[in-house]
Amino acid sequence: MPQRPVHQCECALCQSEEDHPDKILHHRMNVFFIRLDEQQRRWYAALEAQRLGHGGATLVSQITGIHADTIRRGLRELEEDLEGRPIDRVRLPGGGRKRIEEQTPTVVTTLETVVEDSIGGDPMGTKIWVSHSLRHLTQELQSLEYQVCPTTVGRLLRDLDYSLQANCKRFTGDPHPDRDLQFRYIARVKRLFWEAGCPVICVDAKKRELIGNFKNSGRVWCREAEIVNAYDFRSDAVGIAIPYGIYDPLHNFGAVYVGTSAETGEFAVDAIGMWYEDSDRPTFPREDKLLVLCDGGGSNGYRPRLWKRQLQIHLADRLGIEIMVCHYPTGASKWNPIEHRLFNHISLNWAGKPLCTYETMLGYIRGTTTTTGLKVKAELVDRTYQTRIKVSDAEMAALNLTRRPICPRWNYMISPRSGAC
Repeated sequence: MPQRPVHQCECALCQSEEDHPDKILHHRMNVFFIRLDEQQRRWYAALEAQRLGHGGATLVSQITGIHADTIRRGLRELEEDLEGRPIDRVRLPGGGRKRIEEQTPTVVTTLETVVEDSIGGDPMGTKIWVSHSLRHLTQELQSLEYQVCPTTVGRLLRDLDYSLQANCKRFTGDPHPDRDLQFRYIARVKRLFWEAGCPVICVDAKKRELIGNFKNSGRVWCREAEIVNAYDFRSDAVGIAIPYGIYDPLHNFGAVYVGTSAETGEFAVDAIGMWYEDSDRPTFPREDKLLVLCDGGGSNGYRPRLWKRQLQIHLADRLGIEIMVCHYPTGASKWNPIEHRLFNHISLNWAGKPLCTYETMLGYIRGTTTTTGLKVKAELVDRTYQTRIKVSDAEMAALNLTRRPICPRWNYMISPRSGAC
């Protein structure tokens, strides 16, 4: 906050060219004055006026620049032992300049008229917002001869229940008619697998990341901000990272396999296979069956043929296990436990920190913990995965895939083929 200027004494002594001890005293009084608040200045001036006696209010007014009536008011307050004066504030409630809506009540209705053609709203709530900037609205009101500033306009808008909003991703279209049925089925199958002592995992791919000195969303406590590249060009990157996560909700254990080429069904199944064969992961009493919970889209969606073929060849046939797959309904990926129990904690752990190398990224993933005891391991999968692989109808017909009666396109079992192991 800028410091108040020191008042120049206007008494006869200070205006004369002759040196006088009171000149220094008056200057020091004014230096002291600028450190006091409004009521303290009034009381100090009143005490000095009382000390000087007759004509003291006029003289102190010349010295300090405070009006004589203000000094007399301070004298009255001191005579009343400051009765009724607030301790935690400078002015009495209601003091100061009146708000513009009290001086000019029409400003509120005028502001509503100005923003009427530029309003938006939240279809799921009661909040509304305006598309004009505060500066633009201020200029509109000033052109109508209202003396307002952007701060005042912002306060008036808040009083009218407007708010500053960013775009809100909320519209997802009509929910699938089998949405609730699928959620109930997933809950039932998950419970049955746990009761039987079989593993249940949630899988998904996290957003692709550029590896290099690039800005990462979020903020971090530090003395100076880290300098990163101005642009996120792929050509400036060390490489790309595709984190594929596997989360075991029963043991609160996560594994992330970071690919370096492409997110494909083959990569997704390889990641599940590496998790299954990892000796460091939590074990289950029975591991001849595996329940995989995943989204309805992406490399592990219910449509891609490659995903199903790789589950058959790389997991069911090779390991001799039955794989039950349940997909979350379309538009319901946020209900996949991996999203809010693993991925969000990883994002928070590396928020505001550039992922300069693969090892840096793996370190942040491995260092992710929570108060509930989450443990995460991470590995780099430095393999090139081919994209646009076609799976023929004959290959699909050869799969040992059995669809369940409830929501069959979202729920199916892939069993080992005879003689495959």
